[in-house]
Amino acid sequence: MVSAGGGETRRAWEAASAVLDPEVPVLTIADLGILRGVVVDGGTATVTITPTYSGCPAVEAIRDDVVLALTDAGFADVVVRVVLAPAWTTDWMSATGKQKLHEDGIAPPGVRRSGGPIPVALSVRCPRCGSLDTRELARFGSTACKALYECRACLEPFDHFKAH
Repeated sequence: MVSAGGGETRRAWEAASAVLDPEVPVLTIADLGILRGVVVDGGTATVTITPTYSGCPAVEAIRDDVVLALTDAGFADVVVRVVLAPAWTTDWMSATGKQKLHEDGIAPPGVRRSGGPIPVALSVRCPRCGSLDTRELARFGSTACKALYECRACLEPFDHFKAH
């Protein structure tokens, strides 16, 4: 969401949306859907982000990277607001972001119905060979948002970005 404010707000949005997620650096914070809003009022650029979960260890790094990106873009006064409600959901990820995950060998989250229960996946498609003959090795992968899977067809391990 880009709030009204014209060219300066658009420029601030573009700078913030290019910031990479430190835990999944193939995605920008816009791809991930945690960039929720940008407003430029007077000399202050205010960026609102919602972390993937309330205890996300990357939130401080993201905040610092956003401040740096906007400072580099010429904004002298940058405020980053972290909001926890509404809670982030994988529904906020862009189609481009999900495609980037797949291309990087990470199985993207499935589609879920907003507000409804999270469906239990009976299988996760291997992002390397496309097989559905996969199994979960560990509920948590390289980050808390991902689970570690193994493909029984190509025998390759891969992360699966969990839907929530």
